[in-house]
Amino acid sequence: MLDGAEGYAVRKSMEILTALGDIYGAESLINVGSVQVAGVSYSNLGDAGLEFLDELAKDGRVRVLTTLNPAGMDLENWRQLGISLEFADKQNLVIKAFERMGILVSCTCTPYLIGNLPLYGEHLAWSESSAVTFANSVIGAKTNKEGGPSALAAAFVGKTPCYGLHLDQNRVADVHIEVKAELKKLSDWGALGYAIGKKAENKIPYITGINAANVDELKSFCASVVTYGAKPLFYIKGITPASEKQTQPAQTVVIEQTDIKGAYDNINDQVSDIELVCVGCPHCSINEIAKAAELIKGKQVAAGTEFWVATSRTAKQLADKRGYTAVIEAAGGKFACDTCMAVAPLKGRFKSLATTSAKGCFYSRQNLMKTKMGSIEECVEAAVTGKWSS
Repeated sequence: MLDGAEGYAVRKSMEILTALGDIYGAESLINVGSVQVAGVSYSNLGDAGLEFLDELAKDGRVRVLTTLNPAGMDLENWRQLGISLEFADKQNLVIKAFERMGILVSCTCTPYLIGNLPLYGEHLAWSESSAVTFANSVIGAKTNKEGGPSALAAAFVGKTPCYGLHLDQNRVADVHIEVKAELKKLSDWGALGYAIGKKAENKIPYITGINAANVDELKSFCASVVTYGAKPLFYIKGITPASEKQTQPAQTVVIEQTDIKGAYDNINDQVSDIELVCVGCPHCSINEIAKAAELIKGKQVAAGTEFWVATSRTAKQLADKRGYTAVIEAAGGKFACDTCMAVAPLKGRFKSLATTSAKGCFYSRQNLMKTKMGSIEECVEAAVTGKWSS
């Protein structure tokens, strides 16, 4: 492969993978069960990235199940979300290049909700930070946080270098987090992730004091804890797989209610008028869409404010069948499938954002927005009043 016997894309991929292996001291390559490729938005790729993908697509074909991270726009309703024709044309060229490679155009940061569900202990090559953290922690698969090119390389070869979180000795918890705070709403999990991420910077937390957690709560926590500093792996005693195999680390950090409040204080800016309300970072599950529909039914989004539900195309199709889409759109809400607030070209379009997502606030600040994080109830209230009241 490295000598070019299987074509340009495979040779280029092996150059990337062997370079990574050399850098990190990997002794071998290992087979991967699936790949998730980031670097899909034209906003991040630019013309140089598009040219690179076009070149690979000439003879590159994936060997394992491969899905895509969100693109820079809704691939069907981009006009409704205010995307320019110029951007849409370039983004579509990016998607067509991936299609030629044999990649599933899933465009979601939650591949585990739409069919790319790994096995416990399976080796992967995933890219998006929250998905990587979910795969490692909640599913118990094994993956490093790949860059877009290295994930694509693994897809063409079907293998990745065996280093980092693929090795059991690197998956040992090294800080004990004792949670003494009460988590009452979904956004509290984002605040918890912020607090733990800051205190467990570049460490693997072993978390106690949490008695129950559903998929949406864990999804939110995964996105936040890695965004704000921890490694993309954690253990929650009695909840996540392999937690019972971990020995509680000697170093203990306690998370109090004051730490949750401090997280909100740091994430929330001083702003009252809200121009964009966006839920779905990571992408909304069907349960979150149902809740949004229930809360906004019979109401109307305020003039001067937009309400976006970011989700996968698959979840949107299910919402269509269950009537949630009609309810949200009747209220003036918009679905943002295939994309999200982190990768869409939003800089300069909105001055303020309300969301349930700590990660969404992190990236929206980079797009020069003032941010507010709270419950889905608070976000819908902001959408229909145009104000953040709490």
